Amino acid sequence: MTVTTSTIDDLIRNQNPFGGHIVVRPQQIWGKSFPDVPSINAHASNAVFDAVDKVRKRKRETVGITITAEKGLGKSHIISRIRHQLQTGDGSLFIYMSKYDNLNQIKSLFLQSVASSLRAFGSQKVMQWQEIAAALINEAKQWEYTPQQYINMYPGWLSQHSSKAIVHLTESVLKVKPEITNPYIVKAILWTLSPVHINYASYWLSGLELAKSQAEEMGLPNPKSEDREAEALSTVRQILDITSNYRVPVICFDELDIADAADNGFLAAQVIANLVKDLYNSLKQGVLLLAMYPRTWEDQIKALPEAEAVIDRLVSDQADRQPIKLSFLNSDDIVALVSQWLQDFYEEHQQIPPHPLYPFDETKLRELGKSRPTVRSVLKWCTENFIPPGGKRLPPTPPTHPVKPYFDNELVQVEASIDLLMEDKKSIGDALWLAFNSLIGVTLEGVKIEEIEDIEASAADEGYIDFKIIGNDWKVRIGVSVVQQDGRYIGAALNRLIDYNKFDLTRGCLVRSKNINPGAALARKRLRILLQQKGGEWVGLQSQDIKHLLAILFVYYNRESYKLTEEHIFEFIEQKQLAINNPLIREILSDPSGQEPTNLTDDGLPISIPQSVATADNIDLNL
Repeated sequence: MTVTTSTIDDLIRNQNPFGGHIVVRPQQIWGKSFPDVPSINAHASNAVFDAVDKVRKRKRETVGITITAEKGLGKSHIISRIRHQLQTGDGSLFIYMSKYDNLNQIKSLFLQSVASSLRAFGSQKVMQWQEIAAALINEAKQWEYTPQQYINMYPGWLSQHSSKAIVHLTESVLKVKPEITNPYIVKAILWTLSPVHINYASYWLSGLELAKSQAEEMGLPNPKSEDREAEALSTVRQILDITSNYRVPVICFDELDIADAADNGFLAAQVIANLVKDLYNSLKQGVLLLAMYPRTWEDQIKALPEAEAVIDRLVSDQADRQPIKLSFLNSDDIVALVSQWLQDFYEEHQQIPPHPLYPFDETKLRELGKSRPTVRSVLKWCTENFIPPGGKRLPPTPPTHPVKPYFDNELVQVEASIDLLMEDKKSIGDALWLAFNSLIGVTLEGVKIEEIEDIEASAADEGYIDFKIIGNDWKVRIGVSVVQQDGRYIGAALNRLIDYNKFDLTRGCLVRSKNINPGAALARKRLRILLQQKGGEWVGLQSQDIKHLLAILFVYYNRESYKLTEEHIFEFIEQKQLAINNPLIREILSDPSGQEPTNLTDDGLPISIPQSVATADNIDLNL
């Protein structure tokens, strides 16, 4: 519909499509992305698409690709483009890793990233795990049902045959796939088609331990804790070998330019480079993609022992054995980029601007290209200059807090990814840590918060208690432990949380959204000690209470890129009362009730099942 320029100018005064979009977050890799111009640095994304095509056509088995670019030049934009393009077809799987919390256990972390990535929806609007499970059954039984049809049929099969249905399907698959050496991986993948069991199955496939009763029900042996790291890479290889029968795995490693080091002295990029070398040598097929700064490549990758062997695999299709370099933007790129963002903005608001670049002047945009800018700097310029011609804004509009546009953008991404984030113990723990740090000097629920202290612990105890809240002249010392894991982990965490003497606590606080399985006898015993003998507390974690804290945490993580300070962040938290009025924060500080929360969910993540696909006819399993 055609509207007046004054209406468009009012919109421009009140909304800014560029605000808060300077840094690409992992949530945008998976979920709703941002306007993309495929022609910008097309050589990099096309190299990945060409590699996928070669592997699919059996011209290559494995291809290694490394992309280098300066900060803000668009590495994550390219990765997002690749993910969303691959999602439109049935020929590939996308696996993404960008967190390296413990480089000494990189194989276990990688397995968890694989399992988490395969929970993301693929081209058929179901989880990638479920696409593979359906493909396994169709090949074994010579059927042609969709994943959604199997999801609809599973409850009936399990009601009629119980777990024997999965045993039968597993045996059918193994008959046609004799090369698979671990039948339990097949069984777990097939369990992902059951709406009741999908979360347990993907949890087990992550290399984590189920409660004993749940493991027995599903016929899945729990991993031995002492062998977990050793078994992780073997499990990954078998998962990827199984999936590669039906899809080309595209495995991406992002955010490698961090200073964290493993015990052997290797930095994150070096640890991942060695992992990619192992994967390249052992995978049946796949595309391995790394993204890093040029300096990381020069100073870290080339400094590795046996660097030549590593480099040969990281840039396997490059004749010059050099990474693919992203280009700075030129004038045409800038015009195309801004035009695409504005087109999406105006279409969303059903408006037709006087010209595609309105309110910008094309000459000024082209001038920017002379300085060879980055994507980030162009978007920042657009954010600052998105005003109607003449520069007039609505007089009553108060100045926007510098944190707000970034917070609003992060909140949209958090809400789109909240199911996965609810399992992210580290991010939840960090979000609570940030919130309590913003309250130092404040009295809340009878506790004057004086200090937030990290827990000093041995390697065996590390990571179970996230931090300690010190208050009321050290008379209050609350140990906070976020525990979303099940199996042995919840019992081990509670064991630390009730050891007040060792960790100098006056109260232990468990933060968790899910029930603790009644069959987990040791964990339940320790929970009773915490609540009834130690005066501790279990605070129920709710997504609506943590999402705003996660959003401000992600702004905090990226404050340097956003040109923000810690003072900006804390000022915004105080101004918006994100911490002081948060029910979760208040509950952690309040006097314990001694009772279990009532607002808990069953073990595992919630799952939304699309209902738009018709139920298939009930077919006989011939048990």
